[in-house]
Amino acid sequence: METLQATFFLFVFVPLVNPAPPLQQESLQFYDYETDVSMGSLIQQDYEMQSKDIRKDGKNVSLDTSLILQSDDSQLDVPPTKDTNLPTCLLCVCLSGSVYCEEIDIEAVPPLPKETAYLYARFNKIKRIAASDFADITTLRRIDFSGNRIEEIEDGAFSKLLLLEELSLAENRLVKLPVLPPKLTTFNANQNRIKSRGIKANAFKKLTNLAYLYLGHNALESVPLNLPESLRILHLQYNNITTITDDTFCKSNNTRYIRTRMDEIRMEGNPIVLAKHVNAFSCLRMLPVGTYY
Repeated sequence: METLQATFFLFVFVPLVNPAPPLQQESLQFYDYETDVSMGSLIQQDYEMQSKDIRKDGKNVSLDTSLILQSDDSQLDVPPTKDTNLPTCLLCVCLSGSVYCEEIDIEAVPPLPKETAYLYARFNKIKRIAASDFADITTLRRIDFSGNRIEEIEDGAFSKLLLLEELSLAENRLVKLPVLPPKLTTFNANQNRIKSRGIKANAFKKLTNLAYLYLGHNALESVPLNLPESLRILHLQYNNITTITDDTFCKSNNTRYIRTRMDEIRMEGNPIVLAKHVNAFSCLRMLPVGTYY
């Protein structure tokens, strides 16, 4: 009888009981603590390496971060300086065979690139030109040393420059002329201290291409001898020239000789009276500029 009651209870009451809903588990985000720990350890190691002293050769060298934090104002207090020991093409301007070394206060000719054809070294403090300055530079065509303090030029400094056509030594302190290269067309030595004894008798004789010769504002007592036939412009103004001969420009033994290429001679500012030397200009197409009375 008890068995029947139990069976009846299961069939009647159990279906009426609603099953409990399943538990909803929260979605858990899995965090890779191992990765975070490794990254943290790297940061910690980097921090420790920067904060502690580094031992090198048995001495402690501290990382001074104050050097990095210096203000820009402290750097502006450093006065600018001219470093004349820099390589030539940093100290000067090198451009397509031309070297410009103007107004940089150099006291000697800087080493030049071997392909240099044009050198402009005006307004510096160069006092001396050595034969070795151009020993390996065979491509030079123009040199300008105007406005320096040149007092001495070694023998042979220019004579081996077989391609040199233009040379300016104006506004220096020369008392004599160097040996000049054979293909020179223009030579400027205005405003020096050159006297007649500082110019050799045949200094210009072999310069068969020389067309422009500037020797004004010096201390010459006479016109240089053996001037080449190629000469077109001759400046001798403001010297101390007191005499001139019939053979200075002309040829006294050839009355038909005409100096056809000479276009200009300046002799003003000299104590000579040109009217007293008429025969000296008989071969010229125009009279020199100067004092006649």
